[in-house]
Amino acid sequence: MTTTTETTTETTTATTLKTTTVKCVVWDLDNTVWDGVLLEDAEVTLRPEVVETLRILDERGILHSVASRNDHAAAMAKLEEFGIAEYFLYPQINWGNKSESVQAVAKAINIGLDTLAFVDDQPFERDEVAFAHPQVRCIDAVDAAGIPDLPQMHPRFVTADSRERRHLYRADAQRNAAEESHEGTSEEFLASLGMRFTIGPAEERDLQRAEELTVRTNQLNATGYTYSYEELDAFRRSPDHDLLVAGLEDRYGTYGKIGLSLVERGEGVWTVKLLLMSCRVMSRGVGSVLLGHLIREAHRAGAKLRAEFVPTDRNRTMYITYKFAGFREIAKKGDIAVLENDFSRIPEFPPYMDVTVGS
Repeated sequence: MTTTTETTTETTTATTLKTTTVKCVVWDLDNTVWDGVLLEDAEVTLRPEVVETLRILDERGILHSVASRNDHAAAMAKLEEFGIAEYFLYPQINWGNKSESVQAVAKAINIGLDTLAFVDDQPFERDEVAFAHPQVRCIDAVDAAGIPDLPQMHPRFVTADSRERRHLYRADAQRNAAEESHEGTSEEFLASLGMRFTIGPAEERDLQRAEELTVRTNQLNATGYTYSYEELDAFRRSPDHDLLVAGLEDRYGTYGKIGLSLVERGEGVWTVKLLLMSCRVMSRGVGSVLLGHLIREAHRAGAKLRAEFVPTDRNRTMYITYKFAGFREIAKKGDIAVLENDFSRIPEFPPYMDVTVGS
């Protein structure tokens, strides 16, 4: 088990650039994705090595977006003409600074800037982004063909969820657009989604995705712990632990496996060692569902329910989730806060979703 921490110095930032797996590559367009400047000559030429890089990284679950100074309508029309528009999520095509566009991509996808790479042919643009966001890996467009060979472009596992990641995010974009146009309360919108939430013991086929969740999820990870495939498999087999995975789908399609919990069952005391949810479901009101299930099960078993919480720069939302669920801090062990639920309120599952618990 390892603990994820934020980069706080230039040295650790440089180290992170060498080791952090990239989640999204943000591309310039002119003389990067295609040869030529679109506003000067509409007959620009698509670079085949870029198309191949897009395809390879997409199959690995690495996303793509755009940060380009260009006319939005003309650039999107050209991407459509080339048949590659579907690769790019939340493209930022405007006349602003590239650093602002890169930041907008990170916010839209809800991932850290330290998991982005930026590709541009202009040294000035790369330097501008690097100055504003030193945690972003900046790459010269002439090296586009070699991007798939970079170690940061190789997730340890390529799972079914990661292969479908672009489509999952596109479905998210549809949901977000529907929510923006919805007239009514948030609860009414959530109810209209027809959400189906599943909770069940992790099986062997879930372990690659489980490890991926511990590595990729920072904002909604209560401890920041990351576990290897082998460690998770040992917990799955252990009679003293419960390793649970959660999935979610709605009328727009599946979100995939989006939650994970690890509970250590001691004599009279259960301890939540790990609780995390994918950042993609943050706005869907499901963050407390898995925790609510653990509270109900511990109460039914007559055991105390405790939880470990390790604060990071990103996971305060999880602390608030614990507090709202009735946990209070009872001890401190170094950086680890030990919380305990008083069972004063046993949560019910949200009325706007159907929850299925497997065994």
